[in-house]
Amino acid sequence: MSVPRRSPAASRAPAFAILTLADLERDGAAWDVLADRAVDLHPHYTRHTLSAHRRAGLAAADLRIVVVRSGARLDAVMPFRLTYDLCGLGRPVARPFASPFVTAALPLVADGPDLPATLAALAAGLRAASEGRPWRWPLLATDTRLGQALRAALKDEGWALGKVAAFARPILDRRASHDAFVAGHPNRARLKDLRRRQRRLSEAGSVTLEAATGGEPLRAAVDAFLALEKAGWKGAAGSAMACRGPHAAFARALFAEGGGPVGARADVLMRNGRPLAISLALVAGGTACLLKTAYDEAERAGAPGLVLEAEIVRALHETAFADRLDSATLAGSALESLYPERETIAEVVAVPAGGIVSLDRRIRLARFEHAARAEAKLCLAGRGVVQRLMGRR
Repeated sequence: MSVPRRSPAASRAPAFAILTLADLERDGAAWDVLADRAVDLHPHYTRHTLSAHRRAGLAAADLRIVVVRSGARLDAVMPFRLTYDLCGLGRPVARPFASPFVTAALPLVADGPDLPATLAALAAGLRAASEGRPWRWPLLATDTRLGQALRAALKDEGWALGKVAAFARPILDRRASHDAFVAGHPNRARLKDLRRRQRRLSEAGSVTLEAATGGEPLRAAVDAFLALEKAGWKGAAGSAMACRGPHAAFARALFAEGGGPVGARADVLMRNGRPLAISLALVAGGTACLLKTAYDEAERAGAPGLVLEAEIVRALHETAFADRLDSATLAGSALESLYPERETIAEVVAVPAGGIVSLDRRIRLARFEHAARAEAKLCLAGRGVVQRLMGRR
């Protein structure tokens, strides 16, 4: 009896599989090609960034990843974990892979005419990954082209989606010139204040911006960042990257060199050869994600961190190193007064068809969890104030 052969068209139809990070790293060239073709690319699920997580011990080699392929071509990548929380009611839910340094969680998906078929296959893969249970999806850019297409594809496959919370993240699209940016800025008073602060910083010496994108200058900038951050309040609290071996290793693996379609960049605000503030960024798909910033806290009155951000905006327009700046921040960022545009970042609960527990109930539980954590933070902050006051007596 002969075995039916699949047609060439059928063999190229998008299909999902669940691999490990180690599996996918062996196909690194295809992963890089996918990043080059991706719609709404962010750097966090590229080969460079996930491999840096693995090398630093922040991701396991057996981290699971939903992939979509069309024949030999890689079309989508979505790393995930199964975790427990209130939303799951004692059973695991799926979450996108996250670390303290992941600021976006859209999947990596190839652009092109096959995008709807790719997303349909990805939706099937997401259901298989969670074993039919919900996904709890923070840091989802819901208003982007991919964010909208992904939500539409899930709904087409019978998923129910609901929003737990959202905030507006500052972004900045490059204008024709820096003068055009200044002329059209909605908060001219803020720009004037930053120029005043820069003059104040310059009273003790010449203030310059230096950018490093590779080699020894970039490695030196990363080391200087780690030292500067550790010297401030984060070092005292033990949360600076240099205070934790895996975090310092991650910074050096991530920022001290680029990889494939992802470039690394450090911007350093200098005075008399000494760093006042340092920003570390990844550049991918025309967007610079400004992931980490540290500043000399002894110069706080001059706001060196914000002066640095304003100088990065100037450099963006003068050198066109990217088309967009992504603040990569949470709600309440100081960059809200500098970056005019906004991108909606939401936490979404997505329940596949056939779920027993209603979406509304899961949303209420997730919001209750948010409120409880916020209350706990307030209590801990208040306790810290009391302890400091007692310590002064």
